[in-house]
Amino acid sequence: MDRAALLCFFLFSFYFPHNPSKSLYPNFSPRTAPMESDAEEEAASTPAAAGGPAAGRLKGSPELTVDTDMREMAKTAAWSVSSCKAGNGVAALRDDNLDTYWQSDGAQPHLVNIQFQKKVQLQLVVLYVDFKLDESYTPSKISIRAGDGFHNLKEIKTVELAKPVGWVHISLSGADPRETFIHTFMLQIAILSNHLNGRDTHIRQIKIYGPRPNPVPHQPFHFTSREFITYSAIR
Repeated sequence: MDRAALLCFFLFSFYFPHNPSKSLYPNFSPRTAPMESDAEEEAASTPAAAGGPAAGRLKGSPELTVDTDMREMAKTAAWSVSSCKAGNGVAALRDDNLDTYWQSDGAQPHLVNIQFQKKVQLQLVVLYVDFKLDESYTPSKISIRAGDGFHNLKEIKTVELAKPVGWVHISLSGADPRETFIHTFMLQIAILSNHLNGRDTHIRQIKIYGPRPNPVPHQPFHFTSREFITYSAIR
């Protein structure tokens, strides 16, 4: 190697030292993207990642289960609906037959109104809906309202349903643990939207529950066992 070439080699080594951690192209990174784990791939394919049902949406239960200290309150109430298709009226909501249903016939929201003869305590609303049978007729968002009448109804609860099949339980209790029921003359169930952007709705049954009255008059405590009831008063 002649002197000129050797001099060029040393000058190049001095100004451009070899460093494997640096690149002559600073905007280029030879690193490849990390491989996704099986768990990450599975999470990416879940409905939540694809915009599916959010946590907290109600799906329904095959069995109607209610605490023994509650009773059905709407047997003597006046029921009405905002609209209905002929043959699928308000009576279908209370006939204890899951094969029949109320079908609305008008613009949303679709309303079910329950008016009581006196002010009552209510704890729970239970509806039977079936996405497998009714598809786009199945409610997806429901508002519960209460008041003395149509003139002063206030929304007390809003729930979303995720393809429900069975009994959907909607508690009327408030955020305060002491607010276990509402005291009202009227309850309104408003269907705000349906699955698959359906217009009209189907509901197959509605039950309204409130606290069972104390069997012992003027007794502030609610005893349920026979032994406690027997010795709850001085004779």
